Amino acid sequence: MTDMEPAPGETGPSRAHTAILLVSVLVVATCGLIYELLAGTLASYLLGDSVTQFSIVIGSYLFAMGVGSYLSRFVRDDELGAFIRVEVLIAALGGWSAAGLFLLFPLVDDFRLVLYALVLAIGILVGLEIPLLIRILRGRYAFRDLVSNVLTYDYVGALVASLLFPLVLVPRLGMIRTGMVFGLANVTVAIALTWVLKERRARAFDLAAGVAVLISLVFGLFIADSLQRWSEVAYYGEGVIYAHSTPYQRIVLTRRANDLRLYLNGNLQFSSRDEYRYHEALVWPVLGRVAHPRQVLILGGGDGLAAREVLSDPQVAHVTLVDLDPEMTRLFRDNAELAALNRGSLSSPKLTVINTDAFRWVRHARGPYDAVIADFPDPTAYALGKLYTLSFYHELARLLAPDGMMTVQSTSPLIAPRTYWTVATTLEAAGLKTRGYHVYVPSFGEWGYTLAAHVMPADAVRLPPTLRFLDATAERLMFQFPRDMARRPTPVNRLDNQALVRSFDEEWAHYEG
Repeated sequence: MTDMEPAPGETGPSRAHTAILLVSVLVVATCGLIYELLAGTLASYLLGDSVTQFSIVIGSYLFAMGVGSYLSRFVRDDELGAFIRVEVLIAALGGWSAAGLFLLFPLVDDFRLVLYALVLAIGILVGLEIPLLIRILRGRYAFRDLVSNVLTYDYVGALVASLLFPLVLVPRLGMIRTGMVFGLANVTVAIALTWVLKERRARAFDLAAGVAVLISLVFGLFIADSLQRWSEVAYYGEGVIYAHSTPYQRIVLTRRANDLRLYLNGNLQFSSRDEYRYHEALVWPVLGRVAHPRQVLILGGGDGLAAREVLSDPQVAHVTLVDLDPEMTRLFRDNAELAALNRGSLSSPKLTVINTDAFRWVRHARGPYDAVIADFPDPTAYALGKLYTLSFYHELARLLAPDGMMTVQSTSPLIAPRTYWTVATTLEAAGLKTRGYHVYVPSFGEWGYTLAAHVMPADAVRLPPTLRFLDATAERLMFQFPRDMARRPTPVNRLDNQALVRSFDEEWAHYEG
């Protein structure tokens, strides 16, 4: 008998059974990694600090798999029956994991306890799978081919999951449906094995359990959008009028009375009641200090509100807006109510929209630009933190005209002063002169920005009389910092240390308790 031949006495159907079991290895490996990726993504989305959350989730999950592998030794008979029941349990827990976490997040005080308990439970069950399958398959292959076949299918399943999850599943299905689809895959394996391989007299309970879980998951697929809306209404406490997951973020618009709000990945970006304060303070202290702002670069700002302010200056000849997510710029260009809010700025013939990663784009871009406005979300994760690094600011300094000026959204100098002043320290390390300023925006509280230039111009500023908030007196007061927001020593934010992300997480966590 060669290594790849069946064991003595193996029949034709047994070969088919072996093939079914090996396909099961591929399916369960793919499902197991999908549940791990879902937990890590949800933890990052709901709790912030993606590196910390992914690290804890992956570590806990792998530890739990080790526990599950150890516990498999106590299954002393009926390995197939045990494997089938494990699959049914994983299908129920993993399939409903994303929906359950979304629904529980606004309702429980200690969400981390729920999250990590679920990660450990699924990890233990996933850890039981491969040892049980190896024992079920023993005798069908020589030992060395048994192990190599099982591990090959296991690793191929991991590759399939890692490619499908970011490229296909989350963009097209969303996280709730993704969990349910792979729960269906798990329970289908259980039902198929129960029907094909298990003895008839022992099938009834396992089939009934499998079918019950399957029905619940199919039902969940149909109500996935409603589950997402219920969870978001509970989370935001406001009526959700638009919600969409793109490959880059979760976009949610809410309305309460006449207040329209935009959230990206759960973080408030603006309120229509007071966004004019934020955007006038973002744009005019830089635009009003540049003598002839002909060419303007906006980084971020896919809602078109900063572009609205820039395009209201008749001196501006052209605006380049670089925003990662085409769904954002499409939504705020084509939706009538949102386009009215930004005064149709994204349809202006003076404006060019480029949907790409700003970090990569600036490396190949050519200037000069008379004014640069960096309106990125707060550095809640390393993917955003790179847009506040020394490497990025070196490129912006290269694009900035010798007499040009830029401004950077820099989070709250009251809640996160170390984070706020780290932006200035990093801009200065890139060879630019800086001046900090702040404004009170009711939806956000005290909010900060940083001016930067090769040569800081005189303090005279040109402000149009049509602004709703900013005048010469208000603009002058923005540059005054009381003691609790005063400058303090901070490190340079580099790609290899991402000091800004860590300080942001620490300061905001302390503030929010």
